[in-house]
Amino acid sequence: MRRNVLTVMALVIVLGLGVVGMAWAQDDEGPMSNLRFVVVRDSDGKPVRNAEVVLHPVKRKGKQAQGEMELKTDAEGKTNVDGIPYGPLRVQVLAPHFQTFGEDYEINKPEMEITVKLKHPGGQYSIYDNHGDDKKPQ
Repeated sequence: MRRNVLTVMALVIVLGLGVVGMAWAQDDEGPMSNLRFVVVRDSDGKPVRNAEVVLHPVKRKGKQAQGEMELKTDAEGKTNVDGIPYGPLRVQVLAPHFQTFGEDYEINKPEMEITVKLKHPGGQYSIYDNHGDDKKPQ
């Protein structure tokens, strides 16, 4: 029984590492990039600490591939990662009290810095508010 449990655990670990590795290893000998991220508030440019930067590999047809990598910003709103393969990369940034940011980037240089400006949430849209048109709900 114990041997079966250990075998299953080892298989889960190996398969889990394999899926993450396959998602990021587009080409084992292809060029890699070192990425730096700076996350700041759009309103005043001050750093956003503990923002979650999520990297998703993207297939060439724009579809998100399996696997992701999560990073956290430091007190200066900075984080970095080395060894990201060239090609499309979807970057998502989440932080409490800010709108979620998402954008696709083409990774094509050995060193890249991406600055993300987070906005505070806007007001909700209501059909009952006057939006500058003459139409009113009936």
